[in-house]
Amino acid sequence: MEFVIHPDKVCGRAKDVIRRLQKAGYEAYLVGGCVRDLLLNLTPKDFDIATSARPEEIRKLFSSCRLIGRRFRLAHIYFGRDYLEVATFRAPHDDSDDGGKVNDAGRIIHDNVYGTLEEDVWRRDFTINALFYNPSNGELLDCEGGLDDLRHGRIRLLGDPEQRFREDPVRLLRALRFAAKLNFKLEPSIRDLIAPLAILLEGISSARLFDEIIKLLHSGHGLATYRLLREYGVLPHLLPLTAESLEEDTTGNFARMVELSLTNTDERITEGRSVMPAFLYAVLLWYKVYQASELEQSQGCPEMQALQIAATDALRDQVDFTAVPRRYSNITREIWALQTRFRYHDLRRANALLGNPRFRAAYDFLCLRAQSGEDLQDECEWWTTFQHATPDERIDLCKAMQPPKGQPRRKKRRRKSNTIKVSVAPE
Repeated sequence: MEFVIHPDKVCGRAKDVIRRLQKAGYEAYLVGGCVRDLLLNLTPKDFDIATSARPEEIRKLFSSCRLIGRRFRLAHIYFGRDYLEVATFRAPHDDSDDGGKVNDAGRIIHDNVYGTLEEDVWRRDFTINALFYNPSNGELLDCEGGLDDLRHGRIRLLGDPEQRFREDPVRLLRALRFAAKLNFKLEPSIRDLIAPLAILLEGISSARLFDEIIKLLHSGHGLATYRLLREYGVLPHLLPLTAESLEEDTTGNFARMVELSLTNTDERITEGRSVMPAFLYAVLLWYKVYQASELEQSQGCPEMQALQIAATDALRDQVDFTAVPRRYSNITREIWALQTRFRYHDLRRANALLGNPRFRAAYDFLCLRAQSGEDLQDECEWWTTFQHATPDERIDLCKAMQPPKGQPRRKKRRRKSNTIKVSVAPE
């Protein structure tokens, strides 16, 4: 297989940045995932640049440059709201040098030891990400067999796999994400270490792991990635409540819910439609919330209060592993809370619910529950009809749901269950 990078597929701004760095006497290349994706005829999400220029030298060349990071100093060159990331070549870390430091577990906690391009290659994680491309002259540098691994569909780490995973345990997740995205196979030395070393992820900050979960499950290959997370025993260290739910639900309905939800999410991303982390977490934590709410109600707690208690407990337990920013967790709570309002069909409350800014997400979640096996199919059909009806048709729909005159309104009995039936709907 011959690999070719078409110049017209390279970001023009990245070309300009590289040319300016080179004109100032520095080495500069496109590096990493963008080169890999260009070689595979995929559209890169980002165009990262590696250079011999130090961060302060980069800032002098570009007025829109901002320096970020302590552990890993980077330059961001802004173009309006967009930016390109520029990193200085790194050398192997050395505990005797103030620029690089590892902790007792072997994890890099400070990493600003600058070096040459040849040294920087060894600071990359996988061979397929250790490719450098100079768009100014078309030069492609492959120092460690990355092209051969691309040719054979193989994920291979540079250096000793265990040491590299201990340096940064997030590489465990990156290995699975690339395997899912590219449909590549993990090299045995990687495959055998993932499960034993997955516990190292619990030492990573919850905020960073939240970002990684979004990359894993909102990548357009979320279903394949999720299946690998389960296969390699990583899920309990990222989403412990979800892993417990999968074990506890003997019907398999919750597993089907998650898979169908991720299938729909992948389809939306492929079609260029938006997806919400809040909806993702509403699905992943729903089993625990539903079960805890049922337990609270069986002990005499009002339904809404029981749901609020269950939601608070589930989100608190999840935050111990991965952060859930409040701007998302608040929406997740609303999606859950609105589920109780779909059973009311009088015109006033139906119109109020339809006007709620979270109606669409909550409605999708209701349909998801119905597809999973909960007895909600009629509810979904009624609300589907109601939201597309004219004002007069809505009046008739609501009247049809009211009991005949003179007949007392019967309380709807809530079905009790020790297990939850769940499934998936569009986001």
